[in-house]
Amino acid sequence: MPLHIQTPLLLSASLSTPDQQIWLKLEALQPPGSFKLRGMGHACQTYQQRGARRFVSSSGGNAGIAAAYCGRLLAVPVTVVVPQTTTARAKELIAQQGAELIVHGASWQEANALAQSRATGDAALLHPFDDPLLWQGHASMIDEVAASGAPRPDAVLLSVGGGGLLSGVIEGLRRNDWADVPVLAVETAGADSLAQAMAAGRRIELPAITSIATSLGARQVCEQAFALTQSHEVQSVVVSDFEAVSACLRFIDDQRLLVEPACGAALAAVYGRHAALRPYRNVLVIVCGGVTASLAQLQQWFKALGPQ
Repeated sequence: MPLHIQTPLLLSASLSTPDQQIWLKLEALQPPGSFKLRGMGHACQTYQQRGARRFVSSSGGNAGIAAAYCGRLLAVPVTVVVPQTTTARAKELIAQQGAELIVHGASWQEANALAQSRATGDAALLHPFDDPLLWQGHASMIDEVAASGAPRPDAVLLSVGGGGLLSGVIEGLRRNDWADVPVLAVETAGADSLAQAMAAGRRIELPAITSIATSLGARQVCEQAFALTQSHEVQSVVVSDFEAVSACLRFIDDQRLLVEPACGAALAAVYGRHAALRPYRNVLVIVCGGVTASLAQLQQWFKALGPQ
């Protein structure tokens, strides 16, 4: 039995127009608050079946929260290593699930290096985005859309950090015979490692993450995600931090759901009626969720980032 739940697929009256239907896959309603549970649950169950007795995770927040949640349900001890940029809220939620929490390094890469060194013996390393088991788990959201009876999407819109969600969604599209459905991949400026890689024609590493969307804060996307941009139609979209935060606040009014700026990046492309969306009649938006920001924090960012 999977650890994730089947999430609602809603046609949004507030975001749709006479010419375009916007469908929301509400991954924010997963018990730990984000889509990460799909892949992390599948990976944890698989590694446990292979003999793992401990889990070690590195995460900017949501993957660690999902790993801690899975460990609690499976009665497996979990250690989560997070970088110093992780919000107090995310650290609180990881600890709330009973996991051991270690704060280490200025970036995810440094936290991940420590996590790798601790994943010895009977411990399984739970990568936050670069593991085929994660992609297989994330693909289940597309299985649910395909089985829902909703119209076939003309495009899928999602946020990109390290590339795990992108890799999983494309795997889901392909296994449901939707391989021709394009993906619009949205990042915030300052965390746009995929956009820069696509422009350069090779994977690049950002010198630092300067966006507030720290959950998108992988300085380099995984090899699988970049490779998929070469074999699947992927269009890159970059929005500002202010657009992402504004979208989060509007989404609270429209859908009564609080998501973090990493998710707000994709929503910003819809609220801003980005040109990349215009050709498509039915657009599936992955509302990936995220619980690393509070309403007060969103309001504070809105005030700080907005016109002075």
